[in-house]
Amino acid sequence: MSVLIPCIIAGGAGTRLWPVSRETMPKPFMRLPDGQSLLQKTFSRASALPDVERILTVTNREVYFRTQDEYRQLNSAGMALDFILEPFGRNTAPAIAAAALHCANLYGESALLLILPADHLISDLPAFERAVAHARNLAQQGWLTTFGLVPSHAETGFGYIEKGQALDAQGYKVQRFVEKPDAATAQHYLEGGQHLWNAGMFCMRVDAILAELDRHVPDLLASIHHCLQRSPSKQGEGELQLELDPQTFEKVPDISIDYAVMETSSQVAVLPADLGWSDIGCWQAVRNLKKADQNGNQCNGETALHDVSNCYIDSPHRLVGAVGLDNLIIIDTPDALLIADAARSQEVKVIAQKLKHQGHDAYRLHRTVNRPWGMYTVLEEGPRFKIKRIVVRPQASLSLQMHHHRSEHWIVVNGMACVTNGEDEFLLDTNESTFIKSGRVHRLTNPGVIDLVMIEVQSGEYMGEDDIVRFTDIYGRAPESASS
Repeated sequence: MSVLIPCIIAGGAGTRLWPVSRETMPKPFMRLPDGQSLLQKTFSRASALPDVERILTVTNREVYFRTQDEYRQLNSAGMALDFILEPFGRNTAPAIAAAALHCANLYGESALLLILPADHLISDLPAFERAVAHARNLAQQGWLTTFGLVPSHAETGFGYIEKGQALDAQGYKVQRFVEKPDAATAQHYLEGGQHLWNAGMFCMRVDAILAELDRHVPDLLASIHHCLQRSPSKQGEGELQLELDPQTFEKVPDISIDYAVMETSSQVAVLPADLGWSDIGCWQAVRNLKKADQNGNQCNGETALHDVSNCYIDSPHRLVGAVGLDNLIIIDTPDALLIADAARSQEVKVIAQKLKHQGHDAYRLHRTVNRPWGMYTVLEEGPRFKIKRIVVRPQASLSLQMHHHRSEHWIVVNGMACVTNGEDEFLLDTNESTFIKSGRVHRLTNPGVIDLVMIEVQSGEYMGEDDIVRFTDIYGRAPESASS
């Protein structure tokens, strides 16, 4: 049996799950009620499969360090990790083409790729393992095998796959892919038993998918091949990182794998599967993960309710009081509050789109922002000042940098800091502080074994995160301008 390489596709904005899902912390990083993220659950079930020795992840460059952190919490066995880092999204066909070419170059064209979206939930793990074993058998024969989920209800929000002739005891040739149906058609599909939900999960030999890409979208495959030739790679301990060249990747067509190959190829098989699957596509789906109380409410956080029924309230940081409500979704974060009719939770994406059009920070960022070295939280800001809580991981370091328009006052509240301030370098212990004048080159490092926690007070005429000049950076970000 050929080597199996799970490929986690971690893209998508998850705009229907705003305000928790945002551009810089999208849906795969959402914490579920058990404390794990969707990305972590995908990694866990992929790494638990028999014979898997490495996992490939295709994701955005901006969330690479956050993805590393998510994996690090689970990867005690030292699973080998490959990363293909996109400078921006280009849909699933380019992502899968890059993964296939990468695997062909390093692991051979007979390798099997198991494509797994990072933002899906699968609760029946034994059924998932059995389905993958069946899919491997079909893929070994050259079929591009997709997992067709047995529908539990007449769903209008998913695409469907119609079964054709049987290929073996489990799999079928795909008759056709069907767009999202109306309610009557979806009910007809449910009753007929010939249609399955299209989950976007695939198992296929590398040479088979490359041949079909070359047959149906040769320009796309050629452009990805050209991009890979111009893309630098880095090899670390147990990890390989390939960063796609932005100039050539920008010219790659933006198209899904379904449109590019699956809907026109004659080599596509479907494997019916009942996996306890959910795409967690909206807040209504999230609320279904939590058991309701006697009034039909599901609450996360402290609440004081009177005459409230059938509501989902998620407010982990602030008390919510409510009177006389029914069938609402209330999501509270430190900088944004969502209140929605539960029956219209799919329309939350309209709010996210409006914020994006306005250029509002709440579309992109949370008040807490992850960085390669740790994280910062904006505690308060106003005209000419901003106050942050900064956490730097042990042995991590911010870039050697300078700001044109702001000064910074640093106060250590936990741990020890090594500070470069102009020509001086010195240690700051807990309860000690320093002042960084605008225009002065500076750096912050945590030389200790515990987290360094600081309060930073910025003051000046401009506090934007783009007011930074990097001179050196251990994370490869110099000399680009971006937030610290």
